[in-house]
Amino acid sequence: MAKEWILNIANGRWGLTKQNRVGPVAAWIRECSPKEISEWENFYLQKLRDFLKNKGINLQPTEYLESLGKTLYTKITEVLRSEMDEVTEEECIEYIKNLVINRTFEGYITEKETIYGQLQEILNVKIEPAPDEWDRLYNVDFFIKIKDKYIGLQIKPVTFEHAPEFATKWREAYKISHEKFTKKFGGKVFIVLSVKKDKKKVIFNMEVINEIKQEINKLSS
Repeated sequence: MAKEWILNIANGRWGLTKQNRVGPVAAWIRECSPKEISEWENFYLQKLRDFLKNKGINLQPTEYLESLGKTLYTKITEVLRSEMDEVTEEECIEYIKNLVINRTFEGYITEKETIYGQLQEILNVKIEPAPDEWDRLYNVDFFIKIKDKYIGLQIKPVTFEHAPEFATKWREAYKISHEKFTKKFGGKVFIVLSVKKDKKKVIFNMEVINEIKQEINKLSS
């Protein structure tokens, strides 16, 4: 369906297939465990009939679904079309610039601060932003000072499915600069991988926590 992207955008915006509109379909289909689509359709329409009755909606299931489709059509042809006519070329240019520069930078900083905050709380040590020079020369974002030595931290985003592969590539790419840091400042550099979980950035490679703790103990003794 060539126009499906338009339908997806409008439906997502007005939530016409959310649970409060069409019922808990994900739960219902597991309850049904259908082998054929016709089996699921019959099961769903019966569930929807009861769902509508409980909400006080006096429509047959097929009529109700048609009404949602008509609402979607109205939103697209009236609301979206009107809004699209008001969009200017300059607004499109500013949107692209803002998205790739401002929002990307804000997301990058937020991610680092989020992971940095988690690390500081878990390790119970002061973690400080690295000087710009350290970022350029050693690929280090933050540091932990232990006596007269420093431990480096580099925070990198990673997609869950390919985390091990990306982690390996990063470690190879930054191996030389991190070895230079260790030689100069005495402490190792650790790569902390972040992943999005439940709309929040969290530490993916939790095993790195114990490695950092061991390095802290080593430099403290």
